[in-house]
Amino acid sequence: MTTLVFGGSSQIGHFLLPRLVARGDPVLALSRRPPGNGQEGLRWLTGELPADVPALPPLSAIICFGPLPAFADWLARIALPGTPQVIATSSMSAESKRNSPVAAERAISRQLREGEAALANACIRNGLPWTVLRPTLVYGAGLDKSLTPIARRALRTRCFPLPAGRGLRQPVHADDIAQAVLAVLDSPMAAGRILSIGGGERLPAGEMFARVRGSMPVATLPLPLPAWLLRLGRGALPRLAGPLRRLDADLIADNGELQRLLGINPRPFRPHASMWTPKP
Repeated sequence: MTTLVFGGSSQIGHFLLPRLVARGDPVLALSRRPPGNGQEGLRWLTGELPADVPALPPLSAIICFGPLPAFADWLARIALPGTPQVIATSSMSAESKRNSPVAAERAISRQLREGEAALANACIRNGLPWTVLRPTLVYGAGLDKSLTPIARRALRTRCFPLPAGRGLRQPVHADDIAQAVLAVLDSPMAAGRILSIGGGERLPAGEMFARVRGSMPVATLPLPLPAWLLRLGRGALPRLAGPLRRLDADLIADNGELQRLLGINPRPFRPHASMWTPKP
């Protein structure tokens, strides 16, 4: 049986696809811009959710790292042979931004939770087992939009901003999420659940940024951004008010259910220079 992966060119897909191929089952990966390189056991398809998906063979599992509403819409409209297992990723922002003072962030949280509900409903109507993983801040393949842009800017400018932040962070490596996906495939007990997944270490936001700076392959000038300056920034730059305010908020996950059901213990945050370069 074949496993289908939406978002195979994503940072989680970068680690998951080789692990799926190593299991021995055929793998299809769909992307708007498939890479030119391939490998035995893996075939790339060109397409996009929800309307531009080519004809598919019988599937044993469908994995999605893309937007949940489009994925749920496709699942609701397509007739699939058999009962493939469905696994998708959401984000811990579904909870951490639920009560944000910034309206746009509350809207993101609501959209994520509505996407999760739509996916669950589509699977239930079609009799498909489903599991959603909610990761915290993801890193590891040089493709994230949080830590990697900061690291690359520091490489260009040789200056690294170090904002003060008391809120706890729990960065999770993309490969740990990939391993959790594989564990879900082998765990019937994970069906019908939304599982949080954070890294194996909780650390203050300021320490997280300091570790990223320490991983740079070149020397950078530290640029401390004290709390009083960040407070001024919240007033002067409204579009940054949410991110700056969150520096003092805990953005973490409880890995208890992940460990109990799947036996997954994500690694601590130990960044190195190669993590900030996109992987081929």
